[in-house]
This record gives sequence, C-alpha cells and structure tokens, in this order.
Amino acid sequence: RPRALTFQYSLYEWNGIGASTWVGLANYGKVFTDPDLFDSLVHAFQLILFFSAVPVVLGLAAAATIRRIATSRLALVARTVLFLPQVIPLVAAGIAWSWLLASTGVVNQLLSLVGLGGVTRAWLGDFDTALPAVGMIGAWVLLGLCTLLLLAGMSKIDPSLYEAARLDGAGPWREFVSITVPSLRQEIAVCVTVTVIAALASFDIVYIATQGGPGNTTMVPGLQIFYLAFSEREVGTASALAMVLMILVIACALP
Repeated sequence: RPRALTFQYSLYEWNGIGASTWVGLANYGKVFTDPDLFDSLVHAFQLILFFSAVPVVLGLAAAATIRRIATSRLALVARTVLFLPQVIPLVAAGIAWSWLLASTGVVNQLLSLVGLGGVTRAWLGDFDTALPAVGMIGAWVLLGLCTLLLLAGMSKIDPSLYEAARLDGAGPWREFVSITVPSLRQEIAVCVTVTVIAALASFDIVYIATQGGPGNTTMVPGLQIFYLAFSEREVGTASALAMVLMILVIACALP
C-alpha cells in the first residue's frame, strides 16, 4: 500500500496541501534531467566504493588476521573494537566524526603533530574531500559487520585444506588467495549486498555530518527526498526519486 501510494504521488505535481495536477511520467524525467537530482544518484554510487569495497577488503584482511590469533585475548579485543560502531547510533557516530574531522578537530591536530599541517582542512566542509570523508565514516561503521560475517565464514572452512596446502609448500598469502577467498564467496556476496544497499539508502550520517553540503557535493537520494518533500513541498518529484531509489535497491538485493 505505501509503495502504491508513493507511485501514485509520483504521477502528480503536488505541494502536499492544495490540489494536485496530473503530470504523468514528467517527474521521472526530471529525476534524470535535473542536475541536482541526478547528481544525488551519482553520489550514492560513488559512496559504494567506500561503503562496500573498503569494508569488504579490510574486513577480509582483519578476519584473516583475527583467525590466526584466535586463541589470544587480542582476538576478542579486536572483534569487540571492530564491531563497536554497529551498536553506536548513527546519529551519535555522525556527530562524533563531525568533531573529529572539523578544522580544529583531532584528525587535523594529529596531522599537525606529525608535520603534515599543510594538508589539514575542514574535511567535511571542503568541496573536494567532503564526499570521501562521509564515505570513510560509512566504511568505519560497516567494517565490523563485514569482519564478523567473514570471520564466521572462515570458521566453516575445513582445516585439512590448509594442512594440505602447507604440505605442498604454500605460504600464508597463497592459502588466503587459493583457499580462504574462494571458500567465502557466499559471505562476500552477502557483505557486498548489505553494504551496497547501505550506500544507496544512506541518510543518517550524511544528514548529521554535512546536511548535503558544501553546496550539493554530498547530497544523496535519501536526503534529497527529505528536502524535496518537507522543505520544497515538491511531493511528486520526491515520490518519483523515492521510486527510482527503491528500484535501485531492489536491483542490488535480488542477485
């Protein structure tokens, strides 16, 4: 019912209060021809690199390392530290990182301390670094989830495969490439699906950290829909963008 209603709204020009005007698929055309609306979709796909690729790659490395030290207390500490962002509300995480990445934040203080004061900046307020900075926050949040999923998959791999590889003279890297990664195809697919959906549906972190700025450099579909519907009173356009976003998310989830 909500999806059908959203689709119905997307076919009209409506401010949410007065009379509506039938426009057919014009709102969908606007989504792909209006630079601001289309750019929000582009930004969401750019965030996939940070929300998906970085957590999966680092998660594989972290899970493999934790697996090798599984009997030590350090492994328990590492799992706890990496998974901690998952239990922290995204609003709190966004506020904390806004402080850390501010012009006088801890990140810039550390850079100045090691002699890199020339590269310091307001990371979330710079046109060139705002989107990557938001992406790294998302990567930090999702890294723990990917690590634990991959670690669980590694626990199901038959140890005899590693023993046979060592007898054949394989080193740690060869074991990782030839045994670990191929055995984790399903877990990697789950991680990629979950993180890609998180990138496309991102809202909380962006809203708290940048509110879509500076300019529109970090504007994403979820935030654009919010502004269109409740600030600019363009309910039809917001609904059309919401339908496009829903189709993209479903397309990523189905495979």
